[in-house]
Amino acid sequence: MSEGKVANSNRAEQREQLSVAATATDGVQVLNPAGEIDHHTGDALRHALDVALTAHPRVVVDLGGVTFMDSSGINVLIAAHHALTQAGGWLRLAAPTDTVMRTLQIVGVDAVIDCHDTLRQALAD
Repeated sequence: MSEGKVANSNRAEQREQLSVAATATDGVQVLNPAGEIDHHTGDALRHALDVALTAHPRVVVDLGGVTFMDSSGINVLIAAHHALTQAGGWLRLAAPTDTVMRTLQIVGVDAVIDCHDTLRQALAD
C-alpha cells in the first residue's frame, strides 16, 4: 500500500509544477507555460510576465501546455494585461486547451484579452 501512496504523492507534486519557457519573436515575448496554473504555481507565471514586461511590451502567452487554470491564473493574466496596456503594449493568449478556454469564457477573460486559436494567429494579428 505504501507504493500507492508514494505514487499518489508524486502525481500531486507533478500537478503542482509549472514551467514557463520564454522566447522572443519579432519583438514579441512568447511565454509557454506548461502544467497547472493555480494558487501554488501562479507566481511562476507572474514572475515570467513581470520579466517579459521589462523586455517587451507585447506578450503572447501560449496556453497549449496548460492543463488547468483557476482564478489565480485569471488574476495573473488580468494584472499583466493591465500592466502591458499601461506600458503601451498588449497581452494575447494563444492555443488554450478546451478546459482552459472554458474557464476563460466563464469569467469573461476572452472578452477582455485577445484569445487566438493558434500561436501563429496571435503573432500575426
